[in-house]
Amino acid sequence: MSIIKTLIVDDHPLVRDGLKARINRSSEVSVIGEACDGTEALTLLEELKPDVVLMDINMPNLNGIQTTEAILDLYPDILILVLSMHDDREYVSSVIDAGARGYVLKSASAEEMFNAIKAVYFGGIYYSPAIAESLAQKTEDPVDSLTDREQVVLDMLAKGASNKECANSLGISARTVETHRRNIKQKLNLRSTPALIRFAIDSGLGKSNS
Repeated sequence: MSIIKTLIVDDHPLVRDGLKARINRSSEVSVIGEACDGTEALTLLEELKPDVVLMDINMPNLNGIQTTEAILDLYPDILILVLSMHDDREYVSSVIDAGARGYVLKSASAEEMFNAIKAVYFGGIYYSPAIAESLAQKTEDPVDSLTDREQVVLDMLAKGASNKECANSLGISARTVETHRRNIKQKLNLRSTPALIRFAIDSGLGKSNS
């Protein structure tokens, strides 16, 4: 397989150095650049063209959530994997709403880091085990596995809204809506849009409030 090109975005030089040292142990993944904040990351993307961006959340200027949204509006094919020391559901929901493909704790081992990068590179979604366990404990209804924004998108799709109509209503891009649609199908193990719509209707979504 080709080498997975990664860009690290974190405002702490020591953290970037540590991540780079761990990642470059692999012959399958390579760090091709570093940015200290979201503004610098956006400047580097055109030149470096990474496959995966490893994104911190708490940064000056543009934070990780804002940067993720900005990157995906400009480069929808770039994959975002969030790295954070925070393990609460609110942080996870916020970054997934923004379009990130995974969430890994900074305490992760080199092996887990490789697995996470490869998982998102090959089209999957990855959560650190502690994050996944926390989400599973709070999830009974399959819809509860979706973030708040994904539930809103699913409800609108069940009402027959197009990606463009969802985007206009929510104030986001159609590309971001498509990212939410893809994440919803993966989380609910649905292979097609008709199956997604059927699930939403069967779950009682899309009904008029009148």
